[in-house]
Amino acid sequence: KYLLGYFSLDQSGGSWFLPSLMLTLIRPTMFPVLRNEDLKEMLESNKESLKLEAMKRVVGLIAKGKNASELFPAVVKNVASKNIELKKLVYVYLVRYAEEQQDLALLSISTFQRALKDPNQFIRASALRVLSSIRVPIIVPIMMLAIKEAAADLSPYVRKTSAHAIQKLFSLDPDQKEQLIEVIEKLLKDKSTLVAGSVVMAFEEVCPDRIDLIHKNYRKLCNLLVDVEEWGQVVIISMLTRYARTQFTSPWKEGAVFDENNEKTFYDSDSEEKKGQIEAKPYIMDPDHRLLLRNTKPLLQSRNTAVVMSVAQLYWHLAPKHEVSIVTKSLVRLLRSHREVQYIVLQNIATMSIQRKGMFEPFMKSFYVRSTDATHIKTLKLEILTNLANEANISTILREFQTYVKSQDKAFAAATIQAIGRCATNISEVTDTCLNGLVLLLSNRDETVVAESVVVIKKLLQTQPTQHSEIIKHMAKLFDNITVPMARASILWLMGEYCERVPKIAPDVLRKMAKTFTIEEDIVKLQTVNLAAKLYLTNSKQTKLLTQYILNLGKYDQNYDIRDRTRFIRQLIVPSEKNGALNKYARRILLAPKPAPVLESAFKDRDRYQLGTLSHSLNIKATGYQELSDWPAVAPDQSVRNVEVIE
Repeated sequence: KYLLGYFSLDQSGGSWFLPSLMLTLIRPTMFPVLRNEDLKEMLESNKESLKLEAMKRVVGLIAKGKNASELFPAVVKNVASKNIELKKLVYVYLVRYAEEQQDLALLSISTFQRALKDPNQFIRASALRVLSSIRVPIIVPIMMLAIKEAAADLSPYVRKTSAHAIQKLFSLDPDQKEQLIEVIEKLLKDKSTLVAGSVVMAFEEVCPDRIDLIHKNYRKLCNLLVDVEEWGQVVIISMLTRYARTQFTSPWKEGAVFDENNEKTFYDSDSEEKKGQIEAKPYIMDPDHRLLLRNTKPLLQSRNTAVVMSVAQLYWHLAPKHEVSIVTKSLVRLLRSHREVQYIVLQNIATMSIQRKGMFEPFMKSFYVRSTDATHIKTLKLEILTNLANEANISTILREFQTYVKSQDKAFAAATIQAIGRCATNISEVTDTCLNGLVLLLSNRDETVVAESVVVIKKLLQTQPTQHSEIIKHMAKLFDNITVPMARASILWLMGEYCERVPKIAPDVLRKMAKTFTIEEDIVKLQTVNLAAKLYLTNSKQTKLLTQYILNLGKYDQNYDIRDRTRFIRQLIVPSEKNGALNKYARRILLAPKPAPVLESAFKDRDRYQLGTLSHSLNIKATGYQELSDWPAVAPDQSVRNVEVIE
């Protein structure tokens, strides 16, 4: 795994190693396992074939995750070998252990320096990779010299390796920043697609704020983008997204003109008629802005999900609103991938669907839950379906939700009930239908479903309490059978809040609670104390003694929150000489009209983070996150991106 992960960085040049790697992974199973002493003997022998065999076995041990650091002295002796195959394997080993065995690696540093002049490009690159893996401040000048030489190498593979080494040297000694920026500036001018991704990664690591380095290379990077390797494409797209937000004006202005695909507009040869139109509507897209959008569009067909996601976020943050929908099909296609990919893609779609429902509405069936989906995938699909709900499709969505409520996955069933509640508040035409459906769920055998239904009904009743006293009565009848603390607390809150609408039932519920007060959960006890206080104020004739009894029980409860609340309520509602002033306002304090809760999407505020980033996924600002700047009011001078063509 380690080797495969390492060589994925150098996909284009890593192919030379595959035959050796295959032998490495196969041979240990074909031959008896040798001890370290035997391997040392083989490495110190005079026969090249034995040394090669030993190195293949050593690299095999590393691939299996075993520790082969004891062999470092024996391996490092072979670094000057003339056998190319052996040399390659020695460098693979040294890259792995150079950081741990720094003293021994330093002894061979002159050999690595000689190898930097080797005729074989892979040996030159491997030598630089080993050199940059020896993390000792004393060799920083040697590393810097090696990086500068490699940056001017004829082989693009070696230049690519020098871009990787820049990041390692910067993390070892940040004081070298200015010299490294010079190397980055030189490498940014490189026309090889092999180098582009790596040098932009070095730019993002060392000097992401030096936008001026990108100006002259902007058009070249846009044109090279399609041919760069996949992980390079991801890095370049991310960097160009940030660049575009600082250099172009917003295409989201009202009354903007979008005739950029017209050749005349692109080549700045507008007619008089067009000029008149532009005066009326001042926005016209910068040709460089259009170039970026046009050159990234084909990458939506990429087989790499990270590339598709990068292009999607670029269009979301940079494209005119009427063009963003071209990413929809590509994102929906990614939902056929692994569940890890699905999770990230669905998170981004959930954020998008809040602002632009129309984008994903035609693909609503793609978000229907499958029985094989994991709970976190089901919950995200549910979130998206709720965001997409409108008057036209709500009946279809509610039918789908009816099936989900019966799911064996309790967490998912509970999330579905919350989604039904959100649909009921967002679309007034179905509020009554949803409420009636939720009331029917109160007779469900499953406690979790009943509890969640009670909590959602409570929130819905707050929006229109006058019409639904029958539902409150129905919930009171079911109170004895409900055992989930949150659900019991919600019913008690409803009884207290609307006690004047159910004057006969509320005192009876309080009587039952007085019997079981000592064995209830804390959240239920707190709501019982609140109910007693509200009934004392509205119906003291029936409930005065009950309230005093409950307040006495609360006074000696084990939980200090309940003791504290009980003392506060007693001082507030029971008149005495000390608290006369406060007692006047007891009714206004406890029975004040309360605003109805707003049932919102959990993804409502996530658009403050750039789509596709770790910060967006976690919903917190991750280390190293760079915020997208706001569009400039006036576009900076576009001539900075012009490059003089040398005849």
